[in-house]
Amino acid sequence: MTLTFYTHPMSRGRIARWMLEEVGAPYETVVLDYASTMKADSYLAINPMGKVPAIVHDGHVVTEGAAICAYLADAFPEAGLAPPLGERADYYRWLFFAAGPVEHAVTNRSLGVTPTSDQQRMAGYGHLDLVVDVLEQAVSSHPYIAGAAFSAADVYAGSQVAWGLMFGSLPKRPAFEAYLGRILSRPAYKRAGEIDDALAAQAAA
Repeated sequence: MTLTFYTHPMSRGRIARWMLEEVGAPYETVVLDYASTMKADSYLAINPMGKVPAIVHDGHVVTEGAAICAYLADAFPEAGLAPPLGERADYYRWLFFAAGPVEHAVTNRSLGVTPTSDQQRMAGYGHLDLVVDVLEQAVSSHPYIAGAAFSAADVYAGSQVAWGLMFGSLPKRPAFEAYLGRILSRPAYKRAGEIDDALAAQAAA
């Protein structure tokens, strides 16, 4: 088994790193630079978008953070990071809600884009306040976003909430802070953060 992880320590690659640490399988890390190696032909052959993260697992390429989380949960079922097949409705729903409406709404607000009432019908997320309210309800309904057990959906959605509170793109509601308190104490999250923080310090030196 070969598993290679392409990333930058200050990127969405931190989500995939957390998921890899949760899985517990051995992997090789390739750190790319935004200005050079991320746009090199060798990496563009893996991800033509020239973005990270990406993984290559036994010759199979997976890009996009949510897809990587879902893929790794399926590829390493012994880690228990996906519900049984018949119980995945909430798992898929909230994993891709975080990757779709949450990501788009927060990005647009950060870019200064606020859809008008007419445009909200076209935008998949409607408007940011609606997305925030729905996300708050999702993290409040159960101990974890897809139910009683921690899953890959929490890795992705939890990362979005953590970044949102850190950078002020999501409001600091008690439900979000309580949710993060339940998931950010996990050993895999702490290991992943330590690895990427050390890589970021090396890059800055």
